[in-house]
Amino acid sequence: MASNHLRNGDLSPAALLDLVETMVAAVHWDDDGVPVATTLPPIVQLGHPVLRAGTPEYAGELPDDTLERLLRVMRATMQAAPGVGLAAPQIGLPLRIAVLEDRFEPAADAAAVRERETLDYFAAINPSYAAHGDRTAAFYEGCLSFTGYQAVVERPADLRVRYTTERGEGIDRAFSGWQARIFAHETDHLHGTVYIDKAITRSLASSTEHAARWAAPGIEAARAGLGF
Repeated sequence: MASNHLRNGDLSPAALLDLVETMVAAVHWDDDGVPVATTLPPIVQLGHPVLRAGTPEYAGELPDDTLERLLRVMRATMQAAPGVGLAAPQIGLPLRIAVLEDRFEPAADAAAVRERETLDYFAAINPSYAAHGDRTAAFYEGCLSFTGYQAVVERPADLRVRYTTERGEGIDRAFSGWQARIFAHETDHLHGTVYIDKAITRSLASSTEHAARWAAPGIEAARAGLGF
């Protein structure tokens, strides 16, 4: 039923609220506040219409307590995947909301080449971004909604971004390197764009082949080996 509503663009506010409340109520938490993994919402995969529908601007359609619980569920789902970002459409919700967090520690050489630093958790409501300067960077990236593959995407290396927090505070900040890539990737989801739309398709590799052949910090070997 939800898929039909999303395809037709007629999900009413009441239906949206019911969808969210049903989803968050289904998640069980243990005594330590850790979600039971089997109760987390599934991450939808490429081909599901919600990933292509785009999202209207969020205007407070959810009560504060429901929004808070949804963000907890989204963060838990992202961490369990595991991933560094998750947009609401990836769990079937047409909401312009994403959560981001990168606590992984890559090897020092990879971190330097990719300009990768840790990113503390935050939720972004109605996010937007624009290139800040002319620098670009091209690296492999993957997506929790396109499992089993990775491809090279060239993106702006420096961004100015805007978003609203769950408390209604407007944020204007700068991101560079891998943090900029994460923010752009998740914001794109909210406009119906998946990274493969922007990828150099000749670089597309299964995760197995990528790990075996092209997992160097840079893409020079992959560019030579795959001819892109």
